[in-house]
Amino acid sequence: MTKREEALEYHRQGRPGKIAVVPTKPLTNARDLALAYSPGVAEPCLEIKDTPEKAYEYTAKGNLVAVVTNGTAVLGLGNIGALAGKPVMEGKGNLFKQFADIDVFDLEVGSETPDDVIRFCQLLEPTVGGINLEDIKAPDCFYIEETLRKTMSIPVFHDDQHGTAIISGAALLNALEIIGKDIGEVTVVFSGAGAAAISTAEHYVRLGVKRENILMCDRKGVIHADRPAAEMDPYKARFAVRTERRTLEDAMRGADVFVGLSIAGAVTPEMVASMAPKPIVFALANPVPEILPEEVRAVRDDAIIATGRSDYPNQVNNVLGFPFIFRGALDVRATEINEEMKMAATRALASLAKQDVPDTVAALYGLRDVKFGPEYLIPFPFDHRALLWVAPAVAWAAVASGVAHEFVEIDLYREQLEERLGRARGIMRGLINRAMQQPRRVVFPEGEEPKVIRAASILVDEGIAEPVLLGNRAVIEEEAARMNVSLADVAIDDPAGSGRREEYAHFLWQRRQRKGLSLDQARRQLFNSNYFGSCMVARGDADALVSGVNLHYPETIRPALQVIGAHPRAGIVSGMYMLVFAKHVVFCADTTVNLDPTAEQLAQIGYAASRITRTMGITPRIAMLSYSNFGSVRSPDTEKMARAAQLLRERDPSLVVEGEMQADTALDMRIIERDYPFSALAEAANVLIFPNLGAGNIAYKLLIHLGGATAIGPILVGMRRPVHVLERGADVQDIVNMAAVAVVDAQERSRSGSAAPAGNGQSQTVFSRL
Repeated sequence: MTKREEALEYHRQGRPGKIAVVPTKPLTNARDLALAYSPGVAEPCLEIKDTPEKAYEYTAKGNLVAVVTNGTAVLGLGNIGALAGKPVMEGKGNLFKQFADIDVFDLEVGSETPDDVIRFCQLLEPTVGGINLEDIKAPDCFYIEETLRKTMSIPVFHDDQHGTAIISGAALLNALEIIGKDIGEVTVVFSGAGAAAISTAEHYVRLGVKRENILMCDRKGVIHADRPAAEMDPYKARFAVRTERRTLEDAMRGADVFVGLSIAGAVTPEMVASMAPKPIVFALANPVPEILPEEVRAVRDDAIIATGRSDYPNQVNNVLGFPFIFRGALDVRATEINEEMKMAATRALASLAKQDVPDTVAALYGLRDVKFGPEYLIPFPFDHRALLWVAPAVAWAAVASGVAHEFVEIDLYREQLEERLGRARGIMRGLINRAMQQPRRVVFPEGEEPKVIRAASILVDEGIAEPVLLGNRAVIEEEAARMNVSLADVAIDDPAGSGRREEYAHFLWQRRQRKGLSLDQARRQLFNSNYFGSCMVARGDADALVSGVNLHYPETIRPALQVIGAHPRAGIVSGMYMLVFAKHVVFCADTTVNLDPTAEQLAQIGYAASRITRTMGITPRIAMLSYSNFGSVRSPDTEKMARAAQLLRERDPSLVVEGEMQADTALDMRIIERDYPFSALAEAANVLIFPNLGAGNIAYKLLIHLGGATAIGPILVGMRRPVHVLERGADVQDIVNMAAVAVVDAQERSRSGSAAPAGNGQSQTVFSRL
């Protein structure tokens, strides 16, 4: 399947589109109906009629933003029309919800006349708490926003203009601080003169750059004072300066800062080489920047570089701005988003970048010890702290500048923001980002399965892993052709005819010869791709194995246990699920392997689970679950869990471990605070260890099917090498997610000193954090 077809399938599958309206009140009986609609709904209507401000108390207006476009400048697609722009607007709504818990109506206006868009938005004022203008061509966008800001009493914000300005402004302030240049003295060159470039230049002026020190270039070259007025709109004319320079190449000679908001390849290495010492290069065209960072480094090792891409340091991404700016504006019921609020957002992001980066945030990107400097100018897009810094700064700026109807106490407001939006939403994206830092070889024994083939193509396209498909090459290639999926950079190995068969047969025989396996039987077993793939991992020819799409769990795990085995330090293999809810993540173990583990084994399961949890960038808080709370019921089962908690505390005193305890006690801090104030849990437990396989298996399936959790797993814990088992029937995204987990697992083992098994046919101990 091509990227085009994948994108179409993504939008088409299940319920079409990317957003839905979700009720926030129950409607399950006649009483609810009478309250939600007639006659009960009349009461809030009358209250709002008498006091319009009460609309914020009785309706969703205060948390509702309209994303409005007329489709005249959609991404890089140009004027494709309002209807064709709808998928982008739905995507914008998704980002609002995911990053700031703001509800969105996407509204596509069927007119290219600016006054029509203006009137449409004005008529929306009773409905929404704010308006985000999107993908409207210049110069119409300037006129529309200016008019709406003057005539409406709710925030109006054109993200295409101001988003890049605010985020890159933070990067500029920090870059100048690092190189020791005065913002009032630097010269800045812009490539591009559209809405984003003009707004960014104006923002830089407010930050302290002198207008006369800005050279802006459009398709015709430098915008200069001698250019005919017919070639410039009033917005470009603000940056027409008296200069003899006429081309971008001329403009960049001796410049301190370059800001690219134009097209790929607009800048050559020679242009960068001609810049002033310690140049700042913001090449922000997407998906391919004006010049690639490696091209800059080749000619200027003293440059500070930012791009719009996630695979390079210093990503200037608008998602660091608009969700949090609107969050702050809505929460104080601001009448507008003014320059003070934009400036507050810029300075908040610049300040946040100078703070110590929590390990949990750095881990989302596969990094450690991230420090403020040339490679870290601005926060990461998935840094949850951005909400806690930017929204309060914007809210307070609104209060201070007199455009707020509500006052917020900052510390209390930050606590409310923490409660509003948990950190779970970015977990999987963070794992994928980490995997992309150092992709590893992942072998898929079910290489002929169509879903596996599609997943392998995605893994290559996104740079997550280096997939190896096991199976008949002709079958795999035929299936890929049928689905129109590229197999470029996807390795294929056929166990039936592989050159490694005899080597693996002897290896397997040596591993199992005292378990009744002959050499001929070992050769025959290798026709089973799971045995072949397990040998690949054990011998170091692959870094991880992912299997189970069409197999029952024992069929997948048995070869791995026989060939790879448990890690010497673990002593026991267990299965763990990561369950991702809207606002939190819970790890459950053991859910798939051990029928009735002892206290000692449960302690080991808890320890191994804690290591995996930390690998995911989450601090573990472990609860040994039972039907008893701290000795309230005495039985062998409850005493086993209490003993397991004690053993785990003794093994690693740094861990937060409690138990035995009931599930509701572990997850509800009100019970802890009321009845068990002595508990070590200061927050709800996030690693749940079950007393036996029956309890664990039943619990995780209930949480998935009734609790709405997204499941990632089962993650095999305690194996000598990374092996991860898919749920039977897993879809393509499940496979991609599990491959990312496998890559991160392999990275962590390597980082902590693991070595590939020796090539002598003998298993070698592979030490890891497990």
